[in-house]
Amino acid sequence: MTSDGHEKLAAALDARSLSFPVEPAETVEENVFDADPDVAPETTFPQSVASGGPEPTGVVVWTRIDPEAYREDEPLGIEVAHDPDFDETVYRGTLRSEHVTPAHDYAVSVDLLGLLDPDQFYHYRFTYDGVRSRVGRCHTLPAADASPDSLRLAVLTCQDYTNGYYGAYHRVAEEDVDFVVHVGDFIYESVAGDYKGRGSPDLPDRDLELPSGHDLAWTLEDYRYLYRAYRSDEFLQEALERHTIIAARDDHEFTDNVYWDPEAGAPRGPNHPRGRDPEFMLGLAADALTAWWEYMPARIGYDPAADSFGERYRLWQSFAFGDLVDLVMTDERLYRDPPRNADNHLPAWFPLSFGYDAPERSMLGDEQREWFLDEVRDSTATWTVWSDEVLTVPFRVGMGPLTLHPSESGWDGYGHERRLITDEVARADIENFVTLTGDMHCYIASYQQTTYENPFSHVFNGEPGNTDHRVGVEFMTPAITSVTVSEGLGASDGLWETISERLLSPFVRVQNPHIEFFDSHHWGYSVVEFTPEECTYTAYSVDKLDDSSDPDTEVVVALRVPEGRVEIQDRSLDDGDP
Repeated sequence: MTSDGHEKLAAALDARSLSFPVEPAETVEENVFDADPDVAPETTFPQSVASGGPEPTGVVVWTRIDPEAYREDEPLGIEVAHDPDFDETVYRGTLRSEHVTPAHDYAVSVDLLGLLDPDQFYHYRFTYDGVRSRVGRCHTLPAADASPDSLRLAVLTCQDYTNGYYGAYHRVAEEDVDFVVHVGDFIYESVAGDYKGRGSPDLPDRDLELPSGHDLAWTLEDYRYLYRAYRSDEFLQEALERHTIIAARDDHEFTDNVYWDPEAGAPRGPNHPRGRDPEFMLGLAADALTAWWEYMPARIGYDPAADSFGERYRLWQSFAFGDLVDLVMTDERLYRDPPRNADNHLPAWFPLSFGYDAPERSMLGDEQREWFLDEVRDSTATWTVWSDEVLTVPFRVGMGPLTLHPSESGWDGYGHERRLITDEVARADIENFVTLTGDMHCYIASYQQTTYENPFSHVFNGEPGNTDHRVGVEFMTPAITSVTVSEGLGASDGLWETISERLLSPFVRVQNPHIEFFDSHHWGYSVVEFTPEECTYTAYSVDKLDDSSDPDTEVVVALRVPEGRVEIQDRSLDDGDP
């Protein structure tokens, strides 16, 4: 299994000017906050505002100054209030001019830690050179000893800008949720339609062109360009203005199917033209992380004195929502060992079932896995939640030696480590273990188990699988715009869509009896709510071809898991659900 071996990546990051959140200086200079109300905010703040990195006493708030509006000696004002009109201001502060700099692409994150109260919604805005930003709303975590009545999370993933519109973000902005959890693929590194299918739409107004001239991200400026373009979308801005985001990274924030090559001591990108060049890939990974830290509001764990890369640049983190929910978020790209077929260049599913267990491979790495298991074992909250980037349960087609595992970029390629985790969850007797996942562009509700039966045993004997093996449930959130299975096959509308939808979902469930629900025909988001009595999963479809402010929206499925029972149940919708 992988060892640390990330010293070269740490050195590449150490050599850069990284955009860490900055603490503001309290000020009473009123002229810093003077503004002309007739000037449109987007002239100075083209990507608007956002918040993330919540703690009980603060959040990280973010904005970016337009280069045309930049003034070398101009400070940036930040105001926080209880109300959107700022009649009840609780804090006014200033960032010195050196913190707003071209070195960070004019983006800045402000850390309000220690300035706010637990479990409160606040409003905030920036002022720069006489222009005010739009108003954002942020939310702090509950106090450690609090007992919240509920926690509502909007869960998002996979939003290829070139493959659809962001109506789902508009619906999320309207949702009454506490936080947004984004489980990865916030950007896609390709602008040439590499990840489109036979049924993908042609949307000229969503075309992008990288500064480097390449079709795939090649430089820091390419990644910055992508974040600027994605963050220019009005519906995405609307949702991030409204809700505090807790964000992870998956592969497309770097390059497709990236993994760590321990022999080269560098990441490898199997689908990038220079993905086998260690020096290039070290630079590319450092570029990708640099841009992510510049453009995503997050509290970065950084300890320059730490010995290991994992402790120096903490890419994993956890969030406690009082005694109700502990959310543990892992990084599953920069620590994962090579996939099974990395050296022979065959498709991930080619050797059928050979090597499925994979005791020699790790997705998390030893250090991160032990941290993750400690977090899970130590959790005393009612619900222990894993924010995971890729499908954890088996996804298979066929049986016996003819079994295919087409999703081996997920945990199917790391079966031994998966069993280590599920065995430990069972041994620790964690009653309410829920995993939130993305990546596969599907709606999935499934059981996590210590062992998984023969796919056809329950068909032949007429009995359901052994429920004693269940340790938790997994809810996958759908893609916002990225290609689904039906779209990839060209069966995303008309008669073929109907045939595909009626055949594919039952076929998948027969092959995988631990999967209770499957859909790969729609796009949208999900809302997961936790209370002391239950966890509910409500998945919505939103028409990604509708760029209006009222896109078609439907409930695809509504499920519940009672507290203390590993059982996925259908639930009736509340009157307020669309």
